[in-house]
Amino acid sequence: MEKILVTFPTPRMTKILLKEYETIYNDEERVLSKEEIVELGKDATALLTTLVDRIDRDIIFSLPKLKVISNCAAGYDNIDIKAAKERKIAVTNTPGIVSKATADIAMLLMLAVSRRLFEANNFLKAGKFQGWRFNLFQGIGLHRKILGIIGMGNIGREVARRAIGFGMRVIYHNRHRIPEAEERVLSASYYSLEDLLKTADIISLHVPLTPETYHLINKERLELLKPNAILINTARGPVIDEKALIKVLKERRIYGAGLDVFENEPYIPQELMELDNVVLLPHIGTATIETRQTMLIDAIQNMVKVFDGERPDSFVYLPE
Repeated sequence: MEKILVTFPTPRMTKILLKEYETIYNDEERVLSKEEIVELGKDATALLTTLVDRIDRDIIFSLPKLKVISNCAAGYDNIDIKAAKERKIAVTNTPGIVSKATADIAMLLMLAVSRRLFEANNFLKAGKFQGWRFNLFQGIGLHRKILGIIGMGNIGREVARRAIGFGMRVIYHNRHRIPEAEERVLSASYYSLEDLLKTADIISLHVPLTPETYHLINKERLELLKPNAILINTARGPVIDEKALIKVLKERRIYGAGLDVFENEPYIPQELMELDNVVLLPHIGTATIETRQTMLIDAIQNMVKVFDGERPDSFVYLPE
């Protein structure tokens, strides 16, 4: 019989969906250590994981019966894919499902930063509101602003669709230019990375974390941004050089930033926490009930299809 280790707390439906399998569950709201994963998963043929589980080479080579790692996430930078390939272990993920919820959060951050939402909220709750004033918390409107999307995959496209509704002009940079027909549908124009950073009023990041995208937005590229630019990151924290961003925000060289991800999660630098021109969220891009349930169901289905010798709907690596 297949044996599964589920590394994170899941709803009751998981036990119903996996009733035919011998399954070990982590029901605690904490991340399992490497040693715990190796011990609990010593006989496992599958790991059902999330993006906070670091499934490194040591773990992969310590689980002799492992057939599949099913990541309940779009990204997979938490898994050593090279080691998985060496052991011919399938790696699956859930990319398409997260797009709409994450795009919503990107738009939420744009609005929150541009309209100074949390500054105004804190001001009111502190009892400082004395009535309407002409200059009270004037922000920046999104209408007719230039949105620069870096990474025009599923999430980037969803952000572009939402931006059209706000009357924004969309420009984008991607590793490969998307087909002209899609550009027309999204009213999107292709720019080089440097030109996009110089041109856009708002920059929204939607790239995976790879060696090429690590610190993609570094000190030099931050200096290209307009003084009133807003930087949004719902991708992965290390895509931005966090120290360089803090310096730019402290010196007010850009208007602000909205971050749902951080370079060394869950650690957040105190300097970043104290700034009033940045909005911070605790990595909740996909956190809707509907999205998380669908992610879990798809991750389980991917895993079961590997067990049955079928092709999973989404995968990073599949042994031949």
